[in-house]
Amino acid sequence: MLNFPTSTEFNRRIPKQKFYDNLSITPALKRSFIDDIKVIYWRNKLAESTLNIPAGKDVTEIEVFEIILNSQEIDEKVLRQIDSEIPYHILFILCYNSSYELWIGYKEARTEETFKVSGYYHTEWSEKEALNLDIVGLSLDEVYESFVRQIAGEKLKYSSSNEALADSVHRSEEIAQLEKLIAKTEAAAWKEQQPKKRFEIYTKLQDYKRNLEDLKNNKTEET
Repeated sequence: MLNFPTSTEFNRRIPKQKFYDNLSITPALKRSFIDDIKVIYWRNKLAESTLNIPAGKDVTEIEVFEIILNSQEIDEKVLRQIDSEIPYHILFILCYNSSYELWIGYKEARTEETFKVSGYYHTEWSEKEALNLDIVGLSLDEVYESFVRQIAGEKLKYSSSNEALADSVHRSEEIAQLEKLIAKTEAAAWKEQQPKKRFEIYTKLQDYKRNLEDLKNNKTEET
């Protein structure tokens, strides 16, 4: 599957109940764990002790969890719940029958033991042999950043070569939000019958589109 060094292999089963028993989660989320997940395996532990790559400032370990699913669908909140319970960065391998996806969240540290996941990136479903992820970097910070960029692919295509990962992720989120706002505004402009109001909507639309181009070109407004 992923050709990580044998020194990183862990291969332990994690009871899925660990992530919802005795925890304050919604009944719907608990039902997702029960219905969507068959079994969870802790496949690899990428750390200084297993990779001979030094820990980074923010990333000290990367855990690799394989989740065997009962269908090809999973609620992203399930992954977020797992991430919230593990004080390390996590690479998820989702498996259904003979198809696989890689998922990773951009996980920022709030304190030494708490993290915030801004959003998730994932590959398309593919056969096991097609899964590919290279360990690249001189620290675990760099390895993690490389994982995010490899998995995100086109979603971070507007990143500049010297841009920090946090800036790339946050800007990609702004781009996605603006694209949704532009689509909504365009629909409103087509529906509006009064010329004056339509012109006002059209003016806003042009502003949104200019802002979108600035974000895509990695420009910031001058103040």
